[in-house]
This record gives sequence, C-alpha cells and structure tokens, in this order.
Amino acid sequence: MATTLPLLDKVIFSTVEEAEERVETALECDILYYYGELRTGAVPYFRDVVEILCDRQGKRDALGLCLTTPGGQAEAVEKMVEIIRHHYDYFYTIVPRAAMSAGTILCMAADKIYMDYASSLGPIDPQVPDREDKFLVPALGYLDKVNEMLEKSRDGTITPAEFQMLQNQDLAMLAFYEQSKNLSESLLKKWLTDYKFKDWDTHRTNNPGAPVTYSEKLARAEEIAAKLSNNQLWHSHGRMIGMQKLRDELRLEIEDYGSVTEQREAIRRYCDTLTGYLERQGSPFYIFNRHVQ
Repeated sequence: MATTLPLLDKVIFSTVEEAEERVETALECDILYYYGELRTGAVPYFRDVVEILCDRQGKRDALGLCLTTPGGQAEAVEKMVEIIRHHYDYFYTIVPRAAMSAGTILCMAADKIYMDYASSLGPIDPQVPDREDKFLVPALGYLDKVNEMLEKSRDGTITPAEFQMLQNQDLAMLAFYEQSKNLSESLLKKWLTDYKFKDWDTHRTNNPGAPVTYSEKLARAEEIAAKLSNNQLWHSHGRMIGMQKLRDELRLEIEDYGSVTEQREAIRRYCDTLTGYLERQGSPFYIFNRHVQ
C-alpha cells in the first residue's frame, strides 16, 4: 500500500493541475485555491504564494480565489484583500461549496463572485479568539445574548441565573467583540461600494436609466451589511445562503458558473478533486497553485 500512495498522489495532482489550467482559461484569470480558516497566522504564507504567482511569466490581470472556508478573522481578510489588490487589477472569488462568515466578507471585496445553485455564503458574524486564544467563536452570538439579558434587566424579567451570567461577563472581551462586528460591517460596506458596485452606473429597476450616485451605492452596501449581520433574520451562524437567495433578498449580482458547461465542469473537477484529497488527509489548511511548489 505504501508504494502506491506517491503514485496516487501524482495522479490526483495531475488531474488538479489540468483542471486549474482549464479554470484559468475559462475565467481569464490566475487561480489560487484556498482551503481552511482565514487566520492572521496564514497571511505571511498567503503573501508569499501570491508573490511567487505574480513573479512568473504569463501573469494575468485578474486573480480568481477558489475559496472553501468556515470563516475566520476579519483582520486576516482585510490584509489578504490588500495583498491581492496590490498585485492584481481585478479580483474574483469562486465558491464551489461554501465561504462562510469572514469568507463571505472576503467575497464582497471581489469584482465578481462565481457560484452555482449548490454554493453558499453565510451571515457575517465575525469569528474572534476565545479567552485562551485556542478557538474562534462567533462574536454576534455573545453580543446578542448579552443584549437580551440587558433588555430583560430593564423590564425586570431577568432571572437570578441570567443576572449572575451578566455579572460574570468580561467587559474588555465584549468591547473586542463589538469592535470586530463594526470592522466586519465597515469592510463589507467599503468593498461593496468600491469594487462590486464600481460598474453600477445606471438604475435598472427603479427609475431605469438614471445615474447611480456614490451615496446610493453606499446605501445599498449598508443594507446588505445590515441584513448579513442580522442574526434574527438568519437564526443561525451556520445558515447557508444560496445563490438565488443572495440575488433575490440581497439583490447581489452573482455569476452563475453552473450555467456554463465548460466552467462548471472545470471548477468542479478542480475543487472536488483537491478538496476530497485534503479531507481524506485530514488537512485543516491548504493553499495551492500549480506554479507554486
């Protein structure tokens, strides 16, 4: 069995490399595969990979990030976007499976978001380190619960157990959670306005043909940020928001790669082969491009 593993790996990565080239041709961009949490500790490695990718002959003007992530830190996302925008004129995100929480924020920094009917984004509840800095926990869940107990305290319905829990809250951590929430929303609003809406010049439904002002773009971005950070709307941090719901309820333009046979086959072959391999290996984090060894 041991002698067959290297050969099997070689076959798998040969398939992945061929599919990656097909995706690049179909979308007219360089492709980078990212799998795992979006952590600040991954930023230096991400920077190095992007620099190597950009230094090669044949670099394109656009980067397509094939993203599969449960989420992570908004601070990491901000730095990754700065790195990408420093080296590339255009940025696309490709979501074959799911880009949740901070992954959704990252998608909002893209000029184009590629999904199909089975892809998902998620609410933008920022992930923050716990007190021991071992795990990431959703900030809005804590803030919502504290606000609920404060409201009960105001109207006199708080229970003794809830009052005790409220007294035991770490105010510094709650302030940190609030700051993370504000950062996530501000990044989303800025990136939507500056990148996703940059070519939105005229109205299409209300007052068709009328020019779109910057304040109108900002208002739309604020509306989207408010909805994506509204736990009362989604009820779950892990809620998977599909392409059609993003189009209908948030009025976001999404590129449906599933409607183009060549794109669908190449992206699924690329993502499913590489993701399946990593899942079998138990890998928590991986960045790949065939030109970066």
